[in-house]
Amino acid sequence: MNLRRNPLCLGLALFTAAAGSLLVAQTASFQEDKLHGRRAFVLQNGHMRISTLPGGGFIGEIRFLSPDPRRSVNPMRVPHYQTIDPHTYDVAKHGALYGTDVQRRLMSGYMGDFLCFPYFGPSSKAEFALDLGQHGEALAVEWKRERVTVQDGDVTLVYSAELPKTQYRVLRSITLPAAETVAYVEESVENQAQFDRPFQWVRHVTFGPPFLELNKTFADAPVAKTAVREGSSFREESWPLLKTPEGETLDQRVFSGRTGTWLLDTSGPKVWFTIYNTEYPVLLGYIYESQSNPWVLDWQENMRAKQIPWEGKVVARAICIGDSPFASGLQDAVNRGSLFGVPVFRWIGARQRLTQRYLFFLTEIPLGFQGVSSLRVESGRILLTERGTGKVISVPSGRPW
Repeated sequence: MNLRRNPLCLGLALFTAAAGSLLVAQTASFQEDKLHGRRAFVLQNGHMRISTLPGGGFIGEIRFLSPDPRRSVNPMRVPHYQTIDPHTYDVAKHGALYGTDVQRRLMSGYMGDFLCFPYFGPSSKAEFALDLGQHGEALAVEWKRERVTVQDGDVTLVYSAELPKTQYRVLRSITLPAAETVAYVEESVENQAQFDRPFQWVRHVTFGPPFLELNKTFADAPVAKTAVREGSSFREESWPLLKTPEGETLDQRVFSGRTGTWLLDTSGPKVWFTIYNTEYPVLLGYIYESQSNPWVLDWQENMRAKQIPWEGKVVARAICIGDSPFASGLQDAVNRGSLFGVPVFRWIGARQRLTQRYLFFLTEIPLGFQGVSSLRVESGRILLTERGTGKVISVPSGRPW
């Protein structure tokens, strides 16, 4: 049949093609694939793609699906060197590649967004002797897939990690709806010991090139105050501009290579942060429950670290958000207790299970975007208000959390 000579058939064909495209776009899926040469669990829905690694639980890819390379940029840090699954690290085989110090397992597999648990920072000397390293055990073990479900076109991955040395169990689910660029996460930790104990629970969300560029990548958050170290103490400063000890004025929003400490405004039920590069039409945001996430360590590295495997080549920025601003280990946090009257660690009861929910999302932004002055969630939408202009970007988000 000649469709050009039959308008009715041509219209029907176009409608059928469009419906087929819509059906594809409205269905989320799961598959096993590779990311940076490593096994990955992949969720995608025609709009965005998420890759998380069973080796350490790293979320190494969050990006738009687009033929435009600037729109499909992956904001997450992917190292310049080849990584491995941290639980496969062997000091005899891999020490020369990734180092032999407390960071060795982290460095062997470090990618993107990962969980620092049950402590934030280094292990003690005694713990390191038992092969516990930087930022806790959750990143150093294999995360195992428990189930994948597809319902009404939405896909949910549930995976977990056993932490035998520290006697915890971690469970995480990620749900990607069929027609959104929002992923909904539920994460729980279970104390398998028969006693109460202190812990730290921080998400180390790390960004890297090409999305991360000096003086071009900006982060926004509802910061109440910042903490500036003076010897062994801290003084309060405003945000985003502050005076450095050297007398400089520093804009804490921009990636400059200087690390900072933020106390978030937790007066509302949610806290958040967003990040974007002025050269890319992409903004990535995270939203968390405020009660458990008052602190941010804005860790920045700009080719200073010379040790293996960094070798002066690493450009990275991490928004480390959670219950502690100090990557100095659990003992130090317990000894310090609090900063500005806000605790820097928490307690978990014997056999207790704690759960947090959060989400992350992508949205397009125009060139010349000035940043996010406020964010709110209402009526099935995430609403971002632009700095300076007051313009509002609306991101569909229909799943309650």
